[in-house]
Amino acid sequence: MKVLILKTSSMGDVLHTLPALTDAMHALPGIRFDWVVEEAFAEIPAWHPAVDKVIPVALRRWRKQPWQAIISSEWVNFWRSLRTHEYDLIIDAQGLIKSALVTRMARGRRSGLSRASARESWAALAYQRRYTIPKQQHAIERVRRLFAAALGYPMPHDTLDYGITRAQFFSEYVHASNDIVFLHGTTWPSKQWPRTYWTHLAQLATQAGFSVSLPWGNQAEYEDAQAIAGVCKNVRVLPKLSLTELGAVLASARAVIGVDTGLAHLAAALTVPTLTLYGATRPDLTGTRGQAQMHLSAQFVCSPCLSRQCIYPGLSPVKPACYQTLEPERVWNAAAQLLR
Repeated sequence: MKVLILKTSSMGDVLHTLPALTDAMHALPGIRFDWVVEEAFAEIPAWHPAVDKVIPVALRRWRKQPWQAIISSEWVNFWRSLRTHEYDLIIDAQGLIKSALVTRMARGRRSGLSRASARESWAALAYQRRYTIPKQQHAIERVRRLFAAALGYPMPHDTLDYGITRAQFFSEYVHASNDIVFLHGTTWPSKQWPRTYWTHLAQLATQAGFSVSLPWGNQAEYEDAQAIAGVCKNVRVLPKLSLTELGAVLASARAVIGVDTGLAHLAAALTVPTLTLYGATRPDLTGTRGQAQMHLSAQFVCSPCLSRQCIYPGLSPVKPACYQTLEPERVWNAAAQLLR
């Protein structure tokens, strides 16, 4: 059986889809997948043993430069790649109008979430089979239920398995160092833990005998990493790395401490002990899931606000304001428990 998956972004959402593939692989031996995913995350599906072909798409970039996509033939090449096979089933796990339109371009029976379950209800019109999956449950469970319903096997209730820990990219690195990796970068300003807090936390970690590694993804994150590393010894700023290389760094770490960001979900998928900090977002619906995962949530009047920008109107010693309830000492005490 050959299945096409539509799950294009973001990094966390793509990682949340992996356990559903593992479920299907165990329930239906021999099933194989192709996967349409945003070009920035194209490395991730290839890590899973049930995926044959990754079809990169650049919807984010094309939306900003549509004419460039046309004259460069990128769109035509994507269309041809998408239609190479006629699939036994197509599963749109994104539930957005943009993913539904791509689903219509592929060849095969189309399935996805019902109007009541999709993130954008009009997307359901593109599917020939629609499934109602309750929204008030974790994103991983929603995708697992969608795959079980679409492919016709009972929803499994065994241990969550992302299916990538045994991949050749990571298996040789598992917990091989005394490093703690700090994931300080995130796209939402409302999820950025204050730089002064990261600096204090680095001091606490190195005083306890650990070394600290700081990955980064853009210039602002690089500058923050340099500022944190400049305050204390045994803190290193990593070079620019691919997702696969970052996965190897995370897999080798003793533990990870991070904000709600895609790399924290990658650490969870690799079963690395991870402490994730939540202010603006809800861990019960989109938090890290897996072995040795710990969540610390801000206890503040407007948290979780689910807003990209801090909306607190009052005075606060830090920004975002909710993080004043997640000071470095509290975070390190929780991390110490995780390390034990």
